[in-house]
Amino acid sequence: MTSTRDGSRFTAGATGRILAVILMAGGIAACGRGSAETAAAVPPSDLSVLSDRFWDAYLSWNPLQATYLGEHRLSDRVRDISPSGRSNRRREVRALMDALAAIDLASLPPGNRLTHLALDHQLSAEVAEQTCDLEVWVVDHREGFQLDFLNIVGAQPLETPVDGERMIRRWNAFADYIDDYISNLRTGLETGRVAARASVNRTIVQLDALLERPVEEWPIYAPAGTRLDAWPEGTRHDFRAGIREAASERIQPAYARLRDFLRDELYPHARTGAAVGLSSLPGGSACYEAMIRTFTTLELTPAEIHAQGLAELERVQGELRTLGEEVLGASDLKEIQQRLRSDPEMFFRWPGEIVQMAEEAYARAALVMPDWFGTTPRTEMVIRPIPLYEAPQSQLAYYREPAPDGSRPGTYYVNTYRPEIRPRYQADVLSFHEAIPGHHLQTAIAQEVAGLPEFRKHLGSVAFVEGWALYAERLADEMGLYVDGLSRIGLISYDAWRASRLVVDTGIHAFGWTREEAIDFVRENTLLAEVNIENEVDRYITSPAQALTYKLGQLEISRLRSRAEATLGEAFSISEFHDRVLENGALSLPALSDAIDSWLAETTG
Repeated sequence: MTSTRDGSRFTAGATGRILAVILMAGGIAACGRGSAETAAAVPPSDLSVLSDRFWDAYLSWNPLQATYLGEHRLSDRVRDISPSGRSNRRREVRALMDALAAIDLASLPPGNRLTHLALDHQLSAEVAEQTCDLEVWVVDHREGFQLDFLNIVGAQPLETPVDGERMIRRWNAFADYIDDYISNLRTGLETGRVAARASVNRTIVQLDALLERPVEEWPIYAPAGTRLDAWPEGTRHDFRAGIREAASERIQPAYARLRDFLRDELYPHARTGAAVGLSSLPGGSACYEAMIRTFTTLELTPAEIHAQGLAELERVQGELRTLGEEVLGASDLKEIQQRLRSDPEMFFRWPGEIVQMAEEAYARAALVMPDWFGTTPRTEMVIRPIPLYEAPQSQLAYYREPAPDGSRPGTYYVNTYRPEIRPRYQADVLSFHEAIPGHHLQTAIAQEVAGLPEFRKHLGSVAFVEGWALYAERLADEMGLYVDGLSRIGLISYDAWRASRLVVDTGIHAFGWTREEAIDFVRENTLLAEVNIENEVDRYITSPAQALTYKLGQLEISRLRSRAEATLGEAFSISEFHDRVLENGALSLPALSDAIDSWLAETTG
C-alpha cells in the first residue's frame, strides 16, 4: 500500500494498488451485489483448474479490483457485505480450501508447489478476515470504500452505452453498500466490537470535507460531463440524467447518512486509551495473531516481533548517529532531530517541487537498472499528486498497479498537501520505495511473467511486496542513487521508522499502549515530521499488523541475499539474484526461501 505503503497502497480493497489481502473490496450479484458461486465442483486433482476457479471467485468477491484489472463484466457490481453475502463467501472459501487440501503438496513439481503455497496463503487470508469479522467494525480513513468509490471513476469503462448502463447500476449500488455497512457497524456495536476513535474521527473529518463540496465537484459526478459523440443523442441524455440522479439523490445522501451515523452513534462508543488496540476487543488477541500470520507469513509472536524491533531500531539508530556526525556535525539523536525538524530549508516550499523531485529520482534510477536487473518491466509509470479530497488524511504516498492490458500505466501517487511540512531529504527514498527499484518494478514484472497463474500475477504476500520495497531503498544506495548526505540521512531515517513499527504495532495491539504512548515513542526514536507521526500511529491503529511487513520482509530478503553470496562466492550475480527473487510473483516469505534454496541447489549441483 501495496497496499500498500509509506505509503504504498497495497490493500485489499483500496484499489488500483495490489489490494492488501486482509481487506478485500468487491462482491457479485444480480443487481449490483449478491451471493458468490460455489467452488464445490472444482476437481481437487487439478491445481490449474483450482487456481483459475479461485481467481474467478476472487474477482467476484472484489468487483472494483476486477475493474482495475480490466475485467469489465463485473463493472456494475460492488462487494456484497450483507450477512448472506458474507456467509456465502465463507462457504466458498471453505470449499476451495478443502479442494486444495486434497492435492498432495509433496508430489507437485517446483512451480506447482509454489502455486499451491501461494493459493494456501490467499485462502488463509480470507479465513483470517473471517476470524476477525472485519466487516462489522473496521472504519478506515486511509483505504476505506468511501475513497474507493470516488477513485474507481478513472478505471470505469465508458466506451459504449452498455458501459454507461453498468456505471449507473454500480453508482446506485454504492448507496446500497453504504447502508449495509452502517447495518454491519451497528451489529458490531451491539456485540462490543467497534473501531478506535482516531480512525472514526479521521473518517468523519474526511466525510465532512467531501460533503461540504457540491456534488457536481465529486469525481462520481464527472462522467455526466463526458463527451459521448458516438452514442445516440437520446442515450447520451439518459446516461447523463442517470449519473446526476445517482450522484445527487443516492450517493451523496448515503455519504451523509454514514457521516451522521459515525458522528452520532459510533463515535461516542469508539475505543480510546489503552483500548485502542485489538486486544481490547472480544477475540481481539486471536484476531491479531491471525493478522500477524497473514501479513508477515511468519510464525512469530507479538513479543518476538517487539523484541526484534527494539534490537533493529538500536542498530539503525547507530547508523544514523554516524551519518549525522558526517553530514550535520551532530551524533546525538535529539540534536539530529532538532536540526532536521526545525530548519525550514529542510522542507518543501510548493507542491510542484515534490512531484519534480520524484520524477528526477525515477529518471536517475531508470538509467542504471540494467546493471542490477536482468529483467526490467516494459510497463510505463507516471507520477501524480494524491487527490485533494483524500490527501489531508492520507499517508506520504502510494503506488497503484497498471492495467494488465496496458491501458493504464502504473502510478506513483505522492502527497503534496501542505508541502511546508514534508521533508525534502526524504523525497528520494520515498521515490525508490514506490517506483523503481521498488513497487513499480516488482509489480510490473509480476504482471508480465509468462506462465504464472493470474492470481499470482496480481495478488500475493504483503511481506514480500513491502519487504521488497524496503530492500529497494537500501539497494538504491548501492546503485549510487542518493544525491547527497542529506538524502542518505533520509534513507536511514526511513529504515529506523520501519524498525519502530515492529515495536509500536505490537505495543498498541498486544501490550495495551495508548495512542499517546505510541506517538511519544515514534517522536523520540525516529525523524518523522510531527504531522506524519500522528498519521502513522493512526494508521497502525486502523490496520493492525500491516506495518510489520516492511521490516520483516526486508530482513528476510537481505538474509537470502547473504546466503546466496556465501553459497556462490565469486559466481554470485546481483542481477540474477534479483531476477530469481522477482520471477515468481509476491510469494510468502517461506515460499521465497524455498525458491531461492532450489535455485542455489541447482546452481551448485
